Amino acid sequence: MEIALIAHDKKKDDMIRFVTAYRNIFGHHQLYATGTTGKRITEATKLPVVRFQSGPYGGDQEIGALIAKNKLDMVIFFRDPLTAQPHEPDVSALMRLCDVYSVPLATNMGTAEVLIRGLEKGDLDWRSIARGETKDE
Repeated sequence: MEIALIAHDKKKDDMIRFVTAYRNIFGHHQLYATGTTGKRITEATKLPVVRFQSGPYGGDQEIGALIAKNKLDMVIFFRDPLTAQPHEPDVSALMRLCDVYSVPLATNMGTAEVLIRGLEKGDLDWRSIARGETKDE
């Protein structure tokens, strides 16, 4: 599975703890992240992460482009709902794209845990069908 990881500044520590806690699951998947979040995940877990620009500099849009090409299977985006974000339109667009392309999106740790546990059990295998893959791929 192709998984994007994004975290606003005040949620980056939560993201690091989350990925560290589920490192054994994340290690079996391709990870993508916005700039600083990806760097911190790699430093903390040693997992390889494809990094894009920071969110305010277009990273959210780069991830959105992958969603629009049906190349992402899950987005975990720990948002900070109490702090205004200068790139809020990009965040809204990213969330809208997840809805349009039926890409599971978690915006908090509770929902992210449900998705990761489902991923571990194979509950998200339907995404390979959505990508047009066959069983042999």
